[in-house]
Amino acid sequence: MNYIETHAHIYSTKFDSDRDQVIQDIKDAGIERVYMPNVDVSTIDAMLACEEKYPGLCIPMMGLHPCDVKEDFREQLATMANWLDKRQFGAVGEIGLDLYWDKIFFEQQKEALKIQIGWAKDRNLPIVLHCRESMDETIAIVKEEHDGRLKGIFHCFNGNLDQAREIIEMGFLLGIGGVATFKNGGLDKVIPEINLAHIVLETDAPYLAPVPFRGKRNSPAYLPIIAEKIGDYLHLSKEEVALQTKQNALNLFSEIAS
Repeated sequence: MNYIETHAHIYSTKFDSDRDQVIQDIKDAGIERVYMPNVDVSTIDAMLACEEKYPGLCIPMMGLHPCDVKEDFREQLATMANWLDKRQFGAVGEIGLDLYWDKIFFEQQKEALKIQIGWAKDRNLPIVLHCRESMDETIAIVKEEHDGRLKGIFHCFNGNLDQAREIIEMGFLLGIGGVATFKNGGLDKVIPEINLAHIVLETDAPYLAPVPFRGKRNSPAYLPIIAEKIGDYLHLSKEEVALQTKQNALNLFSEIAS
């Protein structure tokens, strides 16, 4: 049984002490590919080092996380645009909006998101969207910028059924992670109403570990736990969830799927 992890910060310093063992655990769990979202300029080197050390397994994205959109965001974006011109990345991400931590730079977040969506359209790349406490605002910008070819993932989806249907109608996928296992996560009311063709698996490691590891460091090796929970909601086997979500991910990341 093989899985594709669509969102994990495996290059995080939280894995520095035992990354080789974590990678072995990932392989042992049947994870055949880990897509790594970038955060800001300072994380690029560590992310690319992971790609170099674990070729074929760790696939980098390029983008500026909304929580790191500050006064210097245009300079950071210029550096990232240069990287996108130099080589292939799996997606433009992690990009989006965040109204949970800080609203001071919200207008700049919106500008940065639109610029990075433009990169994706120019390069025919998917986008991976962060939308914490900003689901409706993110949906609105994606609708505004959509050209009929735009595609991607609403990462860490924890919205309601109406929002899920809007996202699916735009041709986007729902990234489902550890929140699906949380008692009050809310996805028990959404996932049963969604066809598996619209879902991809993710952990957001090292964050948001699923039950029974909630509160501890997360790992892509826990992806089968999430697949099993989604299967419970949809009355499908873990194997069926793994197969369909893998195909969904490969279809999305088709630029480098070969």
